[in-house]
Amino acid sequence: MTEEAEAVNEVDREEAQALLEDDAQLVDVRVGHEWEAGHIAGAVHLPLEELPERVGELDPERPVVLYCRGGTRSSMAAEALAAAGFDAVKLREGIVGWSEAGLPLEPEDGYVAESGEAASILQARKRAAQS
Repeated sequence: MTEEAEAVNEVDREEAQALLEDDAQLVDVRVGHEWEAGHIAGAVHLPLEELPERVGELDPERPVVLYCRGGTRSSMAAEALAAAGFDAVKLREGIVGWSEAGLPLEPEDGYVAESGEAASILQARKRAAQS
């Protein structure tokens, strides 16, 4: 396999937006608490660990733009989908770069959550305190 074939295709924010306007699928591969904190509008939540069981939810005829917090999980997802025959790319800089560029997140007060179990527990406590 050539080095080029092994590299994950990635796109910047502008390229991702153009793909989405052209009917690409947008997939967030982060875990639940990260998704709930904030995500890109129009995205489908398909956590990386659920990808093998849920790949059938994606249309293999349409390109897929994947993102996570910074790029590691979306790289793994893009590699797996490309190996399965999908036209899959990852969003360079992930949702962190998206948010830092001032692009919107959902919900309206959404933010980029930290990843990891400790962050999940802290976020659950924060939600409970707001209730």
